[in-house]
Amino acid sequence: MINHVKDLKLAVAGEKRLSWAGRDMPVLEIIKKDFARTKPFKGKRISACMHVTAETANLMLTLQAGGADITLVASNPLSTQDDIAAALVKHGIKVMAVRGEDTKTYYSHLNQALKNKPQITMDDGADLISLLHNKYQNQAKDILGSMEETTTGVIRLRALAAHNKLKLPVIAVNDAKTKNLFDNRYGTGQSTLDGIIRATGILVAGKTIVVAGYGWCGRGFAMRARGMGAEVIVTEVDPIKSLEAAMDGFRVMPMLAAAKVGDVFCTITGDLKVIDSAHFKAMKDGAMVCNSGHFDVEINIPALKKMASRVTRVSEYVQEYLVGKRRIYVLAEGRLINLAAAEGHPSSVMDMSFATQALAAEYVVKQAGKLEVKVHNVSENIENKVATLKLKSLGINIDKLTKEQAAYLSSWDLGT
Repeated sequence: MINHVKDLKLAVAGEKRLSWAGRDMPVLEIIKKDFARTKPFKGKRISACMHVTAETANLMLTLQAGGADITLVASNPLSTQDDIAAALVKHGIKVMAVRGEDTKTYYSHLNQALKNKPQITMDDGADLISLLHNKYQNQAKDILGSMEETTTGVIRLRALAAHNKLKLPVIAVNDAKTKNLFDNRYGTGQSTLDGIIRATGILVAGKTIVVAGYGWCGRGFAMRARGMGAEVIVTEVDPIKSLEAAMDGFRVMPMLAAAKVGDVFCTITGDLKVIDSAHFKAMKDGAMVCNSGHFDVEINIPALKKMASRVTRVSEYVQEYLVGKRRIYVLAEGRLINLAAAEGHPSSVMDMSFATQALAAEYVVKQAGKLEVKVHNVSENIENKVATLKLKSLGINIDKLTKEQAAYLSSWDLGT
C-alpha cells in the first residue's frame, strides 16, 4: 500500500509533538511495554479510521509494539494533523490521511483500509464498518472484532444490530466509563471551548451560549462555558436530560426560543438538522454557530446557503452568511470545532480512552471466535484496570473494602 500524507518532511515536527503527548499518557505507556513483551497482535492486520492526532499516534505505536500491521486513515477530513501523519509513516505505519482531503479522497482511503483485509478494525464514527457492510460484506467473517470510539458511531452500530444487519462483533469503547465519563465530559468540554476561542478570539464571559444536547459531551461543554462566565442555555429532546440540565442550574428551552437570544450555538447531539432554517430566521445579527458532534449534519448549512445573499470567508475557520441584514457566522464549516480549529482533547484524558481501546483490542484477540455478533460493552476488568493505573499515575491512593465490608455488601440477611 502506498502512503498518502501531505509531506514527509513534516515528520520531524510531528515526532516532537508525538513525544510531547506521550509524556502525558502514562497508562498507555505501561500497556505498550506489556504489549512489546506479549505480542498479542503478532501476525494481525489492524485497520483504523480515527482522528490522526498526536494522541492517536501513541495508540498506534502501542498496537505496533504488540506486533500489529497497522493501516491508519482519517475519520474526518479536517481533523488530520499532517505532521503527525508524516511521523507515523517514519515509524513504519501505513497512513492515508491529509488534512482537508475531499470526499472522494476520504472514501478512497477507507476503501484501501478495507482492501488491506484487516482482522481487527477501529472506528471513530463507524464509517469504516458502514463501508464494510455496504461493499465488503464477504470480509466480515474474517474480522475478529471492531472497536468504536464515538457516541455517533455506537448509535449507528446499535441501529445496525437492531435491524439484524450487523455482521461482526463490536466493542462499544465509547460507552466505557473510563471513556465517556472523562473523555466526553472533560475532553470534549475543554477542547470544544478551545476550538471556539481559537477560531473567533471571542471573550466567553458575558456571552449567551446555547448547547444543543446534554449527553456527556454537552454536559462537559456547558460546565466549561459557565466556568468562563457565559450564561448557558441547554436544548434537549430527552425529558430526563432536560430535567438534569435544569437542576444543574442551566436554562432549558426549545431551540427556536434559544435562537432568539443566543450569541454562540454549539450542537453536540449526534443527530441531523438540530439547527435548521427556522432557527436561522430567528437568530440575531452576529450569531455564531458551530458543531462538536462527529458528522457535519447537525447544522443545516445547505439551508443556510439558500437563505444567504452572500457568503464570505472572514478567516480560516469563520464564514459569514448574510441573511437579509443579519450576519450569521459558521465556524469550521460545521465540522468538529475542537479538531478542525484546535487540536482535540488533552493527552491526559485520551490516555484513558486509548488505554481502554488498546485493552479492548487485546480482549478481541483473546476471545477470537467466541464473541457473539452484537455490540458488546467493555468488560469491567478492563475498566477497573485502566482506572487503577490512571490513579496510580496521578499518585492517588484509595481505600479498599475489608473482608467484613465486602461480605456485608454481598449479603441480604443483615439489616437494622
